[in-house]
Amino acid sequence: MSQPETERTQRTFFGHPPVLANLFGVELWERFSFYGMQGILLIYLYYSADRGGLGIDEGTATSIVGAYGGLVYLSTILGAWLADRLFGAERTLFYSAIVVMAGHIALAVIPGLGGVAVGLVMIALGSGGVKANATSLVGTLYAADDDRRDGGFSLFYLGINLGALVGPLLTGLLQKNVGFHYGFGLAAVGMFLGIVQYGAGRRRLSAAAREVPNPLPAEEGRKIALIAGAVLVVVVALLVSGVLPASRFATAVAVVSAIAAIIYFAVILTSKLLTDVERKRVQAFIPLFIASAAFWSLYQQQFTVVTIYSDQRLDRTVFGWQMPVSFVQSINPVMIIVLSGVFAALWTKLGPRQPSTPVKFSLGLSVMGVAFLLFLTMAGGGPNSAPLLGLAGILLVFTIAELLLSPVGLSLSTKLAPDAFRTQMVALFFLSVALGTALSGVLSKFYSTDHETAYFGIIGAVALVLGGAVALGVRPIRRLMSGVH
Repeated sequence: MSQPETERTQRTFFGHPPVLANLFGVELWERFSFYGMQGILLIYLYYSADRGGLGIDEGTATSIVGAYGGLVYLSTILGAWLADRLFGAERTLFYSAIVVMAGHIALAVIPGLGGVAVGLVMIALGSGGVKANATSLVGTLYAADDDRRDGGFSLFYLGINLGALVGPLLTGLLQKNVGFHYGFGLAAVGMFLGIVQYGAGRRRLSAAAREVPNPLPAEEGRKIALIAGAVLVVVVALLVSGVLPASRFATAVAVVSAIAAIIYFAVILTSKLLTDVERKRVQAFIPLFIASAAFWSLYQQQFTVVTIYSDQRLDRTVFGWQMPVSFVQSINPVMIIVLSGVFAALWTKLGPRQPSTPVKFSLGLSVMGVAFLLFLTMAGGGPNSAPLLGLAGILLVFTIAELLLSPVGLSLSTKLAPDAFRTQMVALFFLSVALGTALSGVLSKFYSTDHETAYFGIIGAVALVLGGAVALGVRPIRRLMSGVH
């Protein structure tokens, strides 16, 4: 009897394999630290020195945030490669979490741009390893035909958003009352708790979590090390020389993400380790990858345009008290927590009758376009003119779009993955997020209160068109998926 079948007769975690609780916990604390820090990062960059910030202009600040967010997801490629070729998913996740904690400590204790550079690079690299491998490990808990799969990923997504809810609330309070660096320090504490929780339960994971699917020969390891060293030298030279200014960081990460995606698809599709069915399934992932990147280029503007909007346009006064800017970042996680259970129950109840993945992607992208068009109802006002309930309503639409695409995309990447590229297919999904997140930083530079009607209108309309294009391609995509729903 297979492991998933055996687990149905044992103690479960809300009807799912019990080890899901352990992965749920480590991701909760990693997201607490990640979103807690990100909730105050942008305003730290562009607030003036007398407000505790660095005084960088808004366009450059949004580029840095977009580039950092893109680098987080771009680093999932490295995290997945380390898991598949050197250490296995479980060990890679554990040591990556330690790197994340070290990055938050650097942000907390190193002043100025030096702390930003060291801290964000470490957090990005570590978070990439955590994200790719935690998701991959969740995928190993289910058989390919287990209808609980999407529901399990939705529960996992609940853990992500519990951390995302509490993180910005606590770091925001510390930032407002004590200072930015105390907020960054709290993020480090959160990641430490995540490491302790995961370390206490990591032995419960199966042997499959520790296996290396495609071990790297020693001679190839030396070549990779030389290439990595050369790339590092080039990147440092570009930054030190000023050839790549901070205002172009997001563009650079977007270009690198796009090139990496092309190379990655080519490597997987030309591999002799793939069967004909596996190759078709990877081909089916290409249009969904593009749709995912478009979705995230809108959704991730929560940390750029929506943050600026909340700081400069939103009426944040509640019963005479002005809430911190970062509190807005907790609205979406509250809605995710409420609705993720609803979506998980819906997909579980519908089982094989639920909409196919391409249909969910089409709906998610289209709903995201509607969310941007809803900003037009509040356009043209001055400071404190946008009602908090109005923005909360728009973020509710963000949430519905997210639940239609994000956990489903994570699940899809494990269902379509060839055996030899199990973790790296998850990394490809995150690479679409990297591209979209970097593009969110690029797009955000065009936002201003003087042109917000055109900004929200054009971007929303383009998203609707792209969502319609995915809908038209549902049948050929499903044929390539070869039986995967």
